[in-house]
Amino acid sequence: MIAPRTDTAPGALRRTAPTALLLAALAAVLVLTVVEDGYYFHPGTLSWWYLACWLFFAAAVWSLRRVPARHRTRLVLAGGVLVAVTGLAAPPTTSTDMFRYAWDGRVQAAGISPYDHTPADPELAGLRDDWLFPRGAACEGPDRARFGEPDRCTRLNRPKVHTIYPPVAEAYFLGVHGLSPAAARHKPLQIGGAALAVATTGVLVLVLRRRGEDVGRAAYWAWCPAVPIEGVNNAHVDVLAVLFAVAGLGAVAVRRRAVGGVLIGAGIAAKMLPAVVLPGALAGVLAGRRPDWRRAAAVLVPAAGFVALSYLPYVLVSHASVFGYLGGYAEEEGYDDASARSRYGLLRLVLPDSWALPAALVLVGLVVLYVLRRGDPERPWSGALLVLGWAFCLMTPGYSWYALLLVALVALDGRWEWLAIAAAGAVCYVTAWAMPHSFDVVRTSAYAVAAAVALAGWGVRRRALSVARVSV
Repeated sequence: MIAPRTDTAPGALRRTAPTALLLAALAAVLVLTVVEDGYYFHPGTLSWWYLACWLFFAAAVWSLRRVPARHRTRLVLAGGVLVAVTGLAAPPTTSTDMFRYAWDGRVQAAGISPYDHTPADPELAGLRDDWLFPRGAACEGPDRARFGEPDRCTRLNRPKVHTIYPPVAEAYFLGVHGLSPAAARHKPLQIGGAALAVATTGVLVLVLRRRGEDVGRAAYWAWCPAVPIEGVNNAHVDVLAVLFAVAGLGAVAVRRRAVGGVLIGAGIAAKMLPAVVLPGALAGVLAGRRPDWRRAAAVLVPAAGFVALSYLPYVLVSHASVFGYLGGYAEEEGYDDASARSRYGLLRLVLPDSWALPAALVLVGLVVLYVLRRGDPERPWSGALLVLGWAFCLMTPGYSWYALLLVALVALDGRWEWLAIAAAGAVCYVTAWAMPHSFDVVRTSAYAVAAAVALAGWGVRRRALSVARVSV
């Protein structure tokens, strides 16, 4: 006798409708958040909008558990598209990085290497327009920078330094510029961000489905507020790097290591940060009595080769360093001097400032060593998440879009507690500015709470595993 189906049309609709309604509410709140231009003047108000987005996100993901499995994939994908397009509702509101992307694309289209000149250089004066380089009254505002030309300013941050972006990112900027209509301004890069975000959701679904795991986990990425805000509205190129990194780890998991290495290399050549997933891709190479150098080389050589080859064309046509402002950026952000900013906040609670950087390097190194010895090669994203998550906790970065990669790793791995790191990034970037007298305290507290949540999640999972073993 065939058992009756429990996911009949009316029953499936009743179990799916709450999630669909929560997704609609999430999309509505995201639109209101994006159009709330309060970063510079009302960060406290904007923080409440961020909180509402994260609460609706959590509720929608939680309710997804009740959706029948055969409807889950379509709902994740449809919700991912809906959430992504909310970032198109307004021009970038909390970051000016996208304007440098547009400028670098324009410079390359003129046949000039983006690494050779700063935006303020007189040689590029003929490329300036009134959108990226406003005049007169349009220069009023906290997001405008002066660069030496009378009665003119720019939307670009750091107009007197060379670009920092790697070659795959620069190729992307050129491609978007070439496909964009004249005077399209910010929309093409935002549409590109939305397309990349949705493509990443698709890759996540494919990887999870191939492994026979819950496709609903892709919602951790597809519906996360950080994706439409940072990946679409602010159009951060990080989402391109995330797409390559996720695809690369998926290839490594099915032992297509050379392909995975190339894709991870593409991610590194888009934003550098995906280099932290390499220990995950090499998980377990030190597990045996002898290191598995062949497996390590199968990933590392293609990755390094792709990065080198992607830089080569720019090296040949550039007169200046193709690393641009990379070193200056690290110094500016205080990664080499813990006392300069609220960097290494958690370590500075217990260590002298001068010890913070060495301690962070040692601790991250120990996590990497653990992954190389004890990591699961069939789940490379698990080790990558561990390395990246603890690197964030120890280095306490202040930019929320850095966590986009972490969100995607959570979607692959399923340990949702690490999303607290992404939420902490948003607190550091927005909420801390609402309390300038407690700026460092807010940022350090955010990462302290996130680390506590991650540790609590680890403890709960470990206890559940122990109980399961005893019951067996």
